[in-house]
Amino acid sequence: MKIFCIGKNYADHAAEMKSEVPTTPLVFMKPSTALLKDKQPFYHPSFSNEIHHEIELVLKFGKNGKSIQPQFVLGYIESYTLGLDFTARDLQQSCKEKGYPWEIAKSFDHSAVIGDWMPFENQKFMNSSFYLNLNGSQKQAGSPKDLIFGLEKLIEYISSIFTIQKGDLLFTGTPSGVGPVKIGDKLEGYLDDIKVLHCDIK
Repeated sequence: MKIFCIGKNYADHAAEMKSEVPTTPLVFMKPSTALLKDKQPFYHPSFSNEIHHEIELVLKFGKNGKSIQPQFVLGYIESYTLGLDFTARDLQQSCKEKGYPWEIAKSFDHSAVIGDWMPFENQKFMNSSFYLNLNGSQKQAGSPKDLIFGLEKLIEYISSIFTIQKGDLLFTGTPSGVGPVKIGDKLEGYLDDIKVLHCDIK
């Protein structure tokens, strides 16, 4: 099982990170050991002093595919939910400054939190909205309508390079408002005002 992730897929997030908007999808991956589900707590790792929350829409693929054409993309999506892409921002910045890969900042254990899955219906998905509350205060909000690269482009691009397999996940990118978490924080993700994700920081 592979976890595909897309960086800087909302213009407002690219701006807050002082980055240019990408012209092609920025793809990175997390291993299966990054998964954290069933509302389990996230234990703040000792190797970072700056873990940031990034709320995202997440897709699950329902069948295998390679070089998928845009008109067939939607048939490969089984379900969707919200996820948290936890990022060790201090490690990421250090790696970037040195020109190193930054997997250690993105792909560590339990850095991919998964909420409750919902069956995929394209019209419902495209008209959805989502937000993240940190200790009851809204920090991030977004909609798939604001994605720089939509589902058709993302899946066409990814499947031209990697074989997509049933059960693979796709984190589609985070909107602006990312920020640090600390021990004792409570994170809640809402999809169309329905809480589908809960994560305590310990």
